[in-house]
Amino acid sequence: MIIVHHLNNSRSQRILWLLEELGTPYEIKHYTRDATTNLAPPELKAIHPLGKSPVIEDAGTIVFESGAITDWILRHHGHGRLIPQQGTAAHEDYLMWLHFAEGSAMTPFLLALYTARLGEAAAPLAPRIQEQIGAHVAYFSQRLGENDWLIENRLTGADIMMSFIAEIATLQGLGAHFPNIAAYARRVQARPAWRTAASKTEPYSFRLPD
Repeated sequence: MIIVHHLNNSRSQRILWLLEELGTPYEIKHYTRDATTNLAPPELKAIHPLGKSPVIEDAGTIVFESGAITDWILRHHGHGRLIPQQGTAAHEDYLMWLHFAEGSAMTPFLLALYTARLGEAAAPLAPRIQEQIGAHVAYFSQRLGENDWLIENRLTGADIMMSFIAEIATLQGLGAHFPNIAAYARRVQARPAWRTAASKTEPYSFRLPD
């Protein structure tokens, strides 16, 4: 059985959603952020030296990084689900979006989070960071268009990865400028599998208001 080392209010939430979509049995080991620093507890370093989440254990193999975990789960447990056929243009597109979530889109959001702690010292950086957040969300919005899902207009692992970007963009008010992204985030969170995963980890700070 897959073990998910899950940190509350983190990107590991989407890994639980993926497993629920597939109906793959799993066990959650819960970790709670420090109430003062909001950092992961040191116990996670016993699983992986960087002490980050998500991390999974599957048949003795430790897998970290959300994109790699999503890829691992789909290749080993998906039975062809949620992945476009290999060798197709859709599959290449899928791979790019699978990695875009963490490789590009998440970076400016993290920069905004970290520099916010610097107060006025961060002021020179703020315009560039906000421009990059807007640019990445705009690109996401343009690619999604009027479709429900990113690739072939059906749910894939790329949507699992991009769901967190849609959630935080919407909660930070960008949904007003990109209504298709806000609708996408709500579409994700309306799925029964997403709600089942959320019920196991409540409260989840990135849950959108009903």
